[in-house]
Amino acid sequence: MTIGKIISVIDDDENVRIAIEGLIKSLGLEARGFNSARQYLNSESIEATACLITDVQMAGLNGLDLYARLLAEGRAPPVVFITAFPDERIEARARRMGAIEFLSKPFDAQRLVECIHRAIALPGGSGAT
Repeated sequence: MTIGKIISVIDDDENVRIAIEGLIKSLGLEARGFNSARQYLNSESIEATACLITDVQMAGLNGLDLYARLLAEGRAPPVVFITAFPDERIEARARRMGAIEFLSKPFDAQRLVECIHRAIALPGGSGAT
């Protein structure tokens, strides 16, 4: 496991979340999964997150609103948004917020791997606290 390269995955679909976590672990990186934005916000993982992968549509606080909050607080890591319901307006908002990528489910695993590598290579993606 690579220290300081924690990839946080937020998705209320347990099967998707577990699959992404497994992919991340296969890269030698640490994955931490959360079933909601609130669970992530209440965790100790925010400061250590090198890359955030979050679903857009979730009950309660959605992925875009979560990321807007993290940006406002100055605690936003590089982000990859994933969604089962692609929408051009939502994608445009995500990109304006600085998203690494906006992926529609189902997406190619290799494309997600490339996004993760790009995210952790960015100055804010070291995961260092």
